[in-house]
Amino acid sequence: MFLRFFETLREAKVPVSLREFLSFLEGLRAGLVIYDLEGFYYFARTTMVKDERHLDRFDRAFAAAFEGLDHIDTGEMLEAVDIPQEWLEKLAEKHLTEEERAEIEAAGGFDKLMETLKQRLKEQEKRHQGGNKWIGTAGTSPFGAYGYNPEGVRIGQAESRHQRAVKVWDKRDFRDLDDNIELGTRNIKVALKRLRKWARDGAAEELDLGGTIRATAENGYLDVKTRPERRNAVKVLLFLDIGGSMDPHIKVVQELFSAAKTEFKHLKHYYFHNCLYEGVWTDNRRRWSEQTQTWDLLRSFGSDYKCIFVGDASMSPYEIAYPGGANEHWNAESGATWLSRARDQWPSHLWINPLDERYWRHTQSTQMIQQIFGADRMVPMTLNGIEQGMRLLSR
Repeated sequence: MFLRFFETLREAKVPVSLREFLSFLEGLRAGLVIYDLEGFYYFARTTMVKDERHLDRFDRAFAAAFEGLDHIDTGEMLEAVDIPQEWLEKLAEKHLTEEERAEIEAAGGFDKLMETLKQRLKEQEKRHQGGNKWIGTAGTSPFGAYGYNPEGVRIGQAESRHQRAVKVWDKRDFRDLDDNIELGTRNIKVALKRLRKWARDGAAEELDLGGTIRATAENGYLDVKTRPERRNAVKVLLFLDIGGSMDPHIKVVQELFSAAKTEFKHLKHYYFHNCLYEGVWTDNRRRWSEQTQTWDLLRSFGSDYKCIFVGDASMSPYEIAYPGGANEHWNAESGATWLSRARDQWPSHLWINPLDERYWRHTQSTQMIQQIFGADRMVPMTLNGIEQGMRLLSR
């Protein structure tokens, strides 16, 4: 069974090595998890998953290897779900109250229920809808899904409805946590962590263990030394496209902004619309009355800043190529001129595009911005894309 599990993980592209698999087997042999299915799952995940990006792949492989009730023939089902009786008893002791166990005993008991399930698995030859005996859907059978029974075993149902099952064998569904998914705040934080430059600053509040040992040895008494904590010293300048075609992407951009504020201590952000021009702003309610001159930013923020633009790059080509091409005001200089100045001032630059990468080549403005920044400097707003961008900025 466990060799099949290992092969399933490899087929699901979870990069588990033979050494990790042997560690997993050694832990089982040592009895680290006994009579605890949930503990077994977490133990397996701990020993064989090294990166958060692979958690969803592991979950799907685990479900295929150890559940899979909808993928096996009924003739093989009994062997596939032959969970030791003592495991089931331990689970019952752990999860059922005294009152619940008394109710089950009154109807024949847990042993009787599991014995009946095994018998049904042996005898059943086809799918059943309704009824009160066979494993199926609806009806009042104690085995199956979407029915009602005062005590039973739930199999293949997405969620509980009556909270009456004494045992659950459900198909598990997991939210994707993979390289090409739309990002949530937590996922973005994982990706942004790759852009770090550690430095010690602030008050000396962290214990300096090495310095304390040296000072104590030299002075002959306990001499505690402290030092400033290590903090991420990366400086980030974030430009966020707002309004118009960006409206469908508000949620994911908010998540990116929230994650960036958490991860980067030195973060300055400004808004623009469609393309960078002579003015940007920090408050969208006052974007016409309280703009910051782009020239001031070019002079104020040194080349050590990492410059990140976030936008779908979808606009009229005139907004990039020509003076006066902006759709809301008269721009004396073209958007391409301002983007080129930003590129030259901050050599470590990046454009994050929330639009699906498949559509980029169909939009002329997107291709124009890629020509200005460099094709590799525009990345999609996915976990894999953000990580790729952070690697570029770290060079």
